[in-house]
Amino acid sequence: MEATNIHETIEGAVPSTPLPEYNDLLIMKSANEWIQEAKKKPTPKMLCGELWFEGELCILFASTNIGKSILAVQIADSISRGEPIGSFKLQASKQKVLYLDCELTDKQFQRRYTNDDETDDYPFDDNFKRIEINPNTITDMDFETAVYQAIERKIIETNAKVLIIDNLTFLKSGTETAKDALPLMKTLKMLKTKYALSIMALAHTPKRDATNPLTINDLQGSSMIANFIDSCFAIGKSATDDLRYIKQLKQRSCEHVYHADNVVIAEISKPSNFLQLEFIGHGEESKLLKLPSEKDKDELITNIKKLRSENVTYRNIAEQLGITKSKAERLDKKE
Repeated sequence: MEATNIHETIEGAVPSTPLPEYNDLLIMKSANEWIQEAKKKPTPKMLCGELWFEGELCILFASTNIGKSILAVQIADSISRGEPIGSFKLQASKQKVLYLDCELTDKQFQRRYTNDDETDDYPFDDNFKRIEINPNTITDMDFETAVYQAIERKIIETNAKVLIIDNLTFLKSGTETAKDALPLMKTLKMLKTKYALSIMALAHTPKRDATNPLTINDLQGSSMIANFIDSCFAIGKSATDDLRYIKQLKQRSCEHVYHADNVVIAEISKPSNFLQLEFIGHGEESKLLKLPSEKDKDELITNIKKLRSENVTYRNIAEQLGITKSKAERLDKKE
């Protein structure tokens, strides 16, 4: 039996028609070429301090009713106005923000951003573009594909570079497994790259023990989603009061700033017509999770009453002791 010529075998397996040279799926350059071309591009700017940079696919997650939508609207408002939130730096210029709201009705949104008797509305900048799904739309394609295409049309129509999605569950009913999460994350990453977008997507966390530290494993579908994102931060709730805290869980563009020993502490407030997270300082996550002993409680009450006797306001007491203003008032009245 004659030996088969390996070159003949390979040639027989390869199509005779040459491959097209355009629209190649893979882009190849030398490492040095990549570096030199990247140097010509601008350095990404902060959109919300070290939590989110331009050009990043970012995830913000929290349990239900913790305040992630409240914070997301604050961030969108900040970017649309060109005004930073608290101590979070905003280096990017004022620009359009697309906010896909799959959580609230228009009435629920309105009530969050008007005063109690609905006579004074918060004046959002026209750069803030809120989007809802039209329930009357008829389409032949599956719902997920229709939503992706509709989002892409709005990006092209507005030329916006910032997209916030509230939330991932609406775009994909199941994100617990790699099979469910993979197509979703691929689509978001494709949109990010194709249109040079900065994307923040909100996500839920399954029911968790609030006395445990937040980790990226608390993110629903974490194993697959975490591989695709550039940054991630979460909102936790104090185990002892109504305080919230923000913790940074993944970052690629900067150092790890808001770690377990330096979380951002906040409380939900609505001073007039804008529901928001009011930032009151920094602290250690462990102290927010620790259940205080009776001795700790007695010591806290003693400190509050002492400060009140010195005419310190409840707000200043709250800032000094790392508690909410309402808790300071409540404990001051305790016999």
